[in-house]
Amino acid sequence: MSKPHDRAVTTDSHAELPLDPDVEAAETAGSRLRPVHLSARNIVLVATGGAIGTGLRLLLEQSVPRWAGVPVVTVVINVVGAFLLGALLETVANPELDERWSRRARLGFGTGVLGGFTTYSSLATDTAMLAGGGHPGPAVAYALVTVIVGLMASLGGIRAARAQSRHRAGALGAVEEQ
Repeated sequence: MSKPHDRAVTTDSHAELPLDPDVEAAETAGSRLRPVHLSARNIVLVATGGAIGTGLRLLLEQSVPRWAGVPVVTVVINVVGAFLLGALLETVANPELDERWSRRARLGFGTGVLGGFTTYSSLATDTAMLAGGGHPGPAVAYALVTVIVGLMASLGGIRAARAQSRHRAGALGAVEEQ
């Protein structure tokens, strides 16, 4: 007899889209049918990564002064984080990687470290404070630059990971030919 979660997956009207790896893991875990995000090991992994990322962000924010009232370090943090997240997600999407390793990398480094490191809530707060402080031009520029450059950085991270993957594949092919 099928379980309710089995029917939900088999009757997916968007079969062309990839399944959420956390849902797949919950379904293939045998008798332990619980989502990956409820695993104690993964909770600790995300929390530890988040503490590391948040600590690093705090250190940088306290070390770099604002320029003309604009928290430039927040832009840099978010852009670097977007690049790294793009590269990470492209890397762990490789079906040849060990599923457990890629899930742990995504949860620990992606959700944990980069989730704690990047700070779009500070972007929103700082934008509102700049605008409310009589600086609407810098507020709009700050928000737009962060989002647009962050998008470009994320795409750059994806491209860099793809190029690295092609480079590794080419190097492996050259070694196999010898």
